[in-house]
Amino acid sequence: MATGGNPSFLRTRESGIDSNRFHPQSTLAMTRADPPVVRDYLIGLQQRITDTIESLDGQARFLRDDWHKAPGEPLQGDGITKILEGGAVFERAGVGFSHVRGPRLPPSATQQRPELAGAPFEAMGVSLVFHPLNPYVPTVHMNVRMIAAGHPGQAPVCWFGGGMDLTPYYGFDEDCQHFHRVCRDACAPFGDDKYPRFKQWCDEYFFNKHRGEPRGIGGIFYDDFAEGGNDNGFALMRSVGDAFLDAYVPIVQRRQGMDWGEREREHQLYRRGRYVEFNLVWDRGTHFGLQSGGRTESILLSMPPLVRWQYQHQPAPGTPEARLTEYFLVPRAWV
Repeated sequence: MATGGNPSFLRTRESGIDSNRFHPQSTLAMTRADPPVVRDYLIGLQQRITDTIESLDGQARFLRDDWHKAPGEPLQGDGITKILEGGAVFERAGVGFSHVRGPRLPPSATQQRPELAGAPFEAMGVSLVFHPLNPYVPTVHMNVRMIAAGHPGQAPVCWFGGGMDLTPYYGFDEDCQHFHRVCRDACAPFGDDKYPRFKQWCDEYFFNKHRGEPRGIGGIFYDDFAEGGNDNGFALMRSVGDAFLDAYVPIVQRRQGMDWGEREREHQLYRRGRYVEFNLVWDRGTHFGLQSGGRTESILLSMPPLVRWQYQHQPAPGTPEARLTEYFLVPRAWV
């Protein structure tokens, strides 16, 4: 089975596009991290990403689902879920925005801040996972979020989290290097320590402990970030969110036209199983959403449409499938 991509898609920064199309804010000048400002940024980020992915796919469009939590539910708030399925490039692509309030932080959010156990909270963010059809195009995840919490009579404590990571099924050095280079550059304005620190955090976090292997080739991940105050945390959120399309789109364009067949498809579906295992067993975001009474359909947006498991499966030595785990799924310095 050979699948072609959509060659008419817009060019990226690597091939000459004006990168302001991906992130129109040309400066990281401080913007106050007031909830309405953060909300507006996140909704705009979701729109920019879905517009670009629709153009890249060239066939399918995102379904928009605006939702509101009903009175009496554990969480109150609203969100926008956008889902694209059955596309020429993306088998499933989901981008969710949510803004919720709750009477008490769930246990998964107070492991690092025990003094906030039981405190009311407000959380908002954008999270996405894209599962391409072509096995040579990697799956990608990105998330940026802000949480504010505090006991009555106390000033709220705010912290930020986010990052992006890449999960290839067939590895290419240039793709890994490009992805990590963009991640490094997004962190650079906030200190030379941020990329190495967030990269290591990503390598350690996105790890299937029961399998003894990483989920993918990493990227950056950070959580409970409050260094430099709320406005600095918001600036970092914007830098990471705005860098996403630059990190991912050139990789899709390089790989979406590669021929593939049943062998590659079977390998992709098997490796997707490891993705599902991580999200359901280890991911704090999934646990946070389910424990706090979040919207299940939105929380499980990250699940691939098709997946398979095979007992004691091992790829044949010397094959590209074996090289994925032997070389690419080993933490290393890509840049």
